[in-house]
Amino acid sequence: MTMRPRPLSVCLRRLLFGGTVCLLGSHAAVAFADDQTQQTPPDTSSAGASSTAANPDRAKLLGNVTVTAQSRTQEVQSVPIALQIVTAKQIDTLAATDLSKMDIFVPGLVVDASQPTQPTYELRGISTSNFGVGTESAVGVYVDGVYAARSGGALLAFNDIARIEVLKGPQGTLFGRNAAGGAISIVTNEPTDKFEGDARVRIGNEGQRYADALLNIPINKDMALRLSVLDNQSDGWIKDAATGKEYGGANQWGTRAVYRWNITDDTRVLLSWDHEKLNQAPEPAIGLIPLSNDTNQRAPFPADPTTYLNPLHAPLYNDAIGAAETRRFDGATLSIDHSFSWGSLVSTTAWRGFDTFNRGDYDGTNHVVTYLDTTNVEHNNSWYQEFKLTGNNDLMDWVSGVSYYQEQARQQSQTNTNTSSLDTLAQNVLGVGTPLTDITNGLAAMGLPFSLLGYPWHEAISNDGNFKAYAAFGDVIWHVNDKFNITTGLRYTRDEKDFSWYNMPRSAPAFDGVIAGLNGLGITQLLPPQAQMALAAFGGNVIFPNFVGVPVSAHNTWNNFSPRVVADYKFTPDVMGYVSVTRGYKAGGYNSVEVGSTFAPETVTNYEAGIKSLFPDQNLLLNASMYYYRYNNLQSLALDPNSAGSAVPVYIVNSSNQEAKGLELEAQWRPIESFRISFNGAYIDDTYRNATAPDGTNLDGQPTGTPKFSAAASLAYTWHHVANGDVEFDLSQAYRGKARCNSDSQVQGSCNISPNFQIGTSQQRTDARLGWSAAGDRWGVALYGTNIFNKRYVTGVNNISTSVFGTPFASISPPRVYGVELHAKF
Repeated sequence: MTMRPRPLSVCLRRLLFGGTVCLLGSHAAVAFADDQTQQTPPDTSSAGASSTAANPDRAKLLGNVTVTAQSRTQEVQSVPIALQIVTAKQIDTLAATDLSKMDIFVPGLVVDASQPTQPTYELRGISTSNFGVGTESAVGVYVDGVYAARSGGALLAFNDIARIEVLKGPQGTLFGRNAAGGAISIVTNEPTDKFEGDARVRIGNEGQRYADALLNIPINKDMALRLSVLDNQSDGWIKDAATGKEYGGANQWGTRAVYRWNITDDTRVLLSWDHEKLNQAPEPAIGLIPLSNDTNQRAPFPADPTTYLNPLHAPLYNDAIGAAETRRFDGATLSIDHSFSWGSLVSTTAWRGFDTFNRGDYDGTNHVVTYLDTTNVEHNNSWYQEFKLTGNNDLMDWVSGVSYYQEQARQQSQTNTNTSSLDTLAQNVLGVGTPLTDITNGLAAMGLPFSLLGYPWHEAISNDGNFKAYAAFGDVIWHVNDKFNITTGLRYTRDEKDFSWYNMPRSAPAFDGVIAGLNGLGITQLLPPQAQMALAAFGGNVIFPNFVGVPVSAHNTWNNFSPRVVADYKFTPDVMGYVSVTRGYKAGGYNSVEVGSTFAPETVTNYEAGIKSLFPDQNLLLNASMYYYRYNNLQSLALDPNSAGSAVPVYIVNSSNQEAKGLELEAQWRPIESFRISFNGAYIDDTYRNATAPDGTNLDGQPTGTPKFSAAASLAYTWHHVANGDVEFDLSQAYRGKARCNSDSQVQGSCNISPNFQIGTSQQRTDARLGWSAAGDRWGVALYGTNIFNKRYVTGVNNISTSVFGTPFASISPPRVYGVELHAKF
């Protein structure tokens, strides 16, 4: 049974429903055009039909890019939204397993997945540091229209992906809260009425073993089931010099099931389930201080940057006990779609749940006297319900809807060290020598077999967040005439948040047992007063000394209106210009490790103008957009060097106002059917309007750190009829400019701090693929390479232990990856 066409244009319906299938405006990738022209017949009713009719063959190659949903197509060049599409073919070409593995090919997008359970997203210079369950990203991530609120479930492995749409600029009206910087919409494949299967295997260097498979099963004329599975394994690209343990590897498994039931010609049900497991080593922390093999050696203090090792060539020594990064994710979505003669109604119900654990080394050494690890443990459950009603007539296309979101988030932020390391802290920070060492030596001189060194020390803050969000929205595209449209939209959001902190009393049972023994024997009273004072100081929390054992809670309610106004005009059937003013909103929140902290919502106003043009006779597409935005109250996590006076320094939430102006360009050209080339480029000048660094430095007018330039280009050539198949060569090149340093950059470890290596330099990456496919793509083989010129970079320096132990450590980018791929379809 087939669904009858909807009265409302599918493009508008998907656009306003938050699925953004048709928001494929200013940056439609060549690969997407390729995919669509192979799968979808040309839409002669599109706006460009008149100009392309004279040359239909060339129109198939470029410019007639469409999206297809429920028997309707829409030309993406007529949609006044700036975004870039990542297609299934592009994902395969780059052998990417998640978005972070290919973000450099989307200019303006940065996905930091060095810790995949705690990723960060940046778009057009707007990002949110991950500082716990009390906040959310300013870049919204959506899977089939459902918001992935917490970062622990926001970066999953690609599993049967149809495409990814990266919408640039605030999307508050269409997507809602927490899309102030933009939105990333991940669209998966739905069951079809054709029995089919697909399997792929990759074998590569560093022990890479990857496999995925899918099976699409039509159950009857109204039902179908689609099953997919993936397994991603690799050994790692760096070894611990002392233990041989490998870091940088992957251990990930996932499955997805989607059931479709066409109940009637007008009613369709989609039920999906996702499951993923991740279990791998944490991010390696490469120490910068040259030390001997004596694990009781303390690092020179204060640290001298002129002696730092180059982390690209330094050995790795990590000793975090129980180090691991794990995740279990489950999610279910029920979508019911019913059409009327005048429009349609969609109900979306979703549940998401995950548990994550991330423990890693935070001193970059294996020395017991500087031991420090941090652990993040999260548990999350969320429910989402949305109803959307749409319709259209000759005057307008409209949508209205309401939604409800509820989330429970729990987190424990742990810091683990030992009493030998606390002795180092006392010496370096407090200037009181090494009291625990001195007492131990004194007891030994008295012939007493007691030691106060090397015992585990654990401190933690526990958080509990209960969040609710309500929204009502409406959006109307007014058709002034055949060439001119005006869009007006408004969303109202209400956020209700309850959050709590509980700073647990420190746990050191072995140490406390020794102290109890000393007290029981009356030895403590015989110690000098200074020694007794030192033992008393270690009787409580050292890392998190405030509000110990005292529950603290907060309740806040925030309300927001996010409007948008867009005007678009078709100068010719193939040239369209638009201007827009849009608002975005990110809910307020809390810093998980700063007890009692509350920060207000973030808002952004974006002004944008763009043009989209197609030259069918030359098979050339050129698009451009320019924008200016003002962002207020942007929250970021920053290391507070002033907090190191009594213990390990902490990260605080720092507020700033920013502004940026930028330009984005896209070009696609396909001079002949077998050859295609594309270019995407972005320029941005992002500066602080009002900002103060944690150490008190005024940052007004200084750059935020975002590089000015980023670009990506690709070319592909196909040789047909080779060994009864086709051979295709793909080459992709990406560039990201150097970071723009400010007065706080060195403290935060994002710009040069040592003469021995560079941080924040421009980055380049070159990927290539050469593959042969049999007729109909029934099976094939390919060679692929990622970062084929093995460009390596120091991505940052962490100074959290520098002012305490004198042990900074660095993160570096992974090396070249290459391998062979086999695939088969039936």
